[in-house]
Amino acid sequence: MATYHLIEDDDRILVGLSGGKDSLCLLELMASRAKIQHPRFSVEALHVRMENIHYETDTSYLQQFCDNLGVTLHVRTTRFEVEESLGELRDSRISSSARLRKQKQPCFLCSWMRRKELFNLAQELGCNKIALGHHQDDLIHTALMNLTFQGRFDAMPARLKMRKMPLTIIRPLCLMHEADIKAFAEMRGYQKQTKRCPYETDSHRTDIKHLYDEMEQMNPEARYSIWRALNASDKLIEE
Repeated sequence: MATYHLIEDDDRILVGLSGGKDSLCLLELMASRAKIQHPRFSVEALHVRMENIHYETDTSYLQQFCDNLGVTLHVRTTRFEVEESLGELRDSRISSSARLRKQKQPCFLCSWMRRKELFNLAQELGCNKIALGHHQDDLIHTALMNLTFQGRFDAMPARLKMRKMPLTIIRPLCLMHEADIKAFAEMRGYQKQTKRCPYETDSHRTDIKHLYDEMEQMNPEARYSIWRALNASDKLIEE
């Protein structure tokens, strides 16, 4: 909040709640912070079910989790058809055709359809920000992926102002280590997802994670070197 000014007075924030440890941690911390009244903001959550990807989160657990925090939970169900979704992405100029061909289609399209539900509901509710549970490791892995496979040095920004809609995407866990979130989740007794995504270990992101682990073994300060480079290159804020 102090470094990247992610949350301000009168923000209405919709949290993407997948049911994994990161999104549960994000929602709990934001719901607790909202009670302090400075800055003054409100929080709601959205869980998106994907019909044609076989992984599940117990929505009754998510409902109880949100009820205990005093947060309204919305649940929506969607699906995607590969050719139809690729055509929609091309029409909206979200990405170049070359990039689309390189993507792992199920992962890319599943992510896009979930974001679409978030964008739509946020505007229906009058929210001005969407909060996602990406932590510092996620942002660093993305920077390494882009550098390795795309030939550019970019990360998922901590704050990204959308150009075509009145929404800003924020990542309030951007300074947190994944290991700390994992320890917090175990301490809080978060329920694990019923079925994990079948594609989550079949991607370049998994390979980059292994590479990054080796980098940290070689230099325990590697995390902070990469983060300083992202800050110095203005890659963490996009207006």
